[in-house]
Amino acid sequence: MGYKVEKLEGSMAKLIIDVSAEEFDAACEKAYQKNKKRISVPGFRAGKVPKAMIEKMYGKEVFYEDAANIIIPDAYEKTYDEAIKELEIVSAPKIEVVEMEAGKSFVFSAEVALKPEIKLGKYKGVEIDKIDVEVSEDEVNEAIEKERQNAARIVSVEREVKSGDTVTIDFEGFVDGVAFEGGKGENYNLEIGSHSFIDTFEDQIIGKNIDDEFDVNVTFPENYQAANLAGKPAVFKVKIHEIKEKQLADLDDDFASDVSSYDTFAEYKESVKKNLSDKKADDAKKAKEDAAVNAIIEDSEIEIPEMMLATQQREMLDEFAQRLRYQGMSIDQYFKYTGMNAEIMMEQIKPQAEQKIKTQLVLEAVAKAENIEVTDDDVEAEIKKIADNYKMDVEKVKETLGAGNEDAIKKDIAMQKAIDFITENAKEKAAKKATKKAKEEVAEEGEEKPKKATKAKKEAAEEKTEE
Repeated sequence: MGYKVEKLEGSMAKLIIDVSAEEFDAACEKAYQKNKKRISVPGFRAGKVPKAMIEKMYGKEVFYEDAANIIIPDAYEKTYDEAIKELEIVSAPKIEVVEMEAGKSFVFSAEVALKPEIKLGKYKGVEIDKIDVEVSEDEVNEAIEKERQNAARIVSVEREVKSGDTVTIDFEGFVDGVAFEGGKGENYNLEIGSHSFIDTFEDQIIGKNIDDEFDVNVTFPENYQAANLAGKPAVFKVKIHEIKEKQLADLDDDFASDVSSYDTFAEYKESVKKNLSDKKADDAKKAKEDAAVNAIIEDSEIEIPEMMLATQQREMLDEFAQRLRYQGMSIDQYFKYTGMNAEIMMEQIKPQAEQKIKTQLVLEAVAKAENIEVTDDDVEAEIKKIADNYKMDVEKVKETLGAGNEDAIKKDIAMQKAIDFITENAKEKAAKKATKKAKEEVAEEGEEKPKKATKAKKEAAEEKTEE
């Protein structure tokens, strides 16, 4: 078996792969063995018809298609392993049979996308916006209140319904005096003020008591999903069985010990602030990395071959399908529930796929430009990190990953080193407070505002000049 490479325009290439006549004949024999039980000829038992007899009746080409399907995957894989040394193939192949005839070599072509050359833009000292990572008192209080709400006790009460209560109700909806499908519920728990029911349904329950039976009048939205109900007035007959309210704990030491491992509320509050601060710092780091890389992408010239992009889209769709399987759902079930299909989803993820490819190409180019190297110690440290995260033995992780994954680990480490280099060398732009001040004064003040805005803009310009 041999091959030759034809370079095409637009970072494409065609591999012409030649498989010997002997290998093609052997594949035809395999195709015969695979299909002979399904072929019946008068006078022969099933599976006993000689190959020559079948070829005489149906032509020698009868087994060619199956023979090609037997040969091509293995032949392409072997060629890929050899060609990848001189070509950086970045797509699935587009296969086309060139020659297929008994007694002759079987020849097919595989058109592939190659890793495109990019013209790398400025990557040192790119400007990114400075991100505020300070945690305000309001943010801390909001996080504590959220935890307080989550820890609230739900207790039954005997009084009128108030906003924030949860009521257990029976209901049935009617349009023009006729009950409609999906409009009935029994012992349904509804939080008043959650706006989970349409229109003013929940508002009309406020002030009612246990065992009250009453009508609720609403109008379905014009864009309601059920077309037969959209825009129509409806009457719901409602009965209240139970009223429950949230009882919130006092923000004291007891609350702190109930919701955390801290003994005092002061310690708990400080831990909340630290957690928020850590999260903001992590989010800011990721945002800075994304902003810096995006700035480089914008300043670089990158042309992505369509086949490379399509391969990335398919990989992302396959990864999504795998995540669904972990959740106990197939991709076909997901499509059924959402009304989507593979084509629609492939189109939806196209921008993300394109961005992912551009990011990878830019980071690889930066790593190459800066001679970023990955040492054995780097790989060992990464494997140890994986082992720690999954609470596994390091040797077990190595065994699970296998030797083939070491290159992938090295590539990931190189990408992260490139990201670190870019962000370390990026310049943060401080927010222009004077410009903000100008906007506020323009909005708030009357005839004085043009003068003040002009002054503020001047201050902003001076500040920028100083930077």
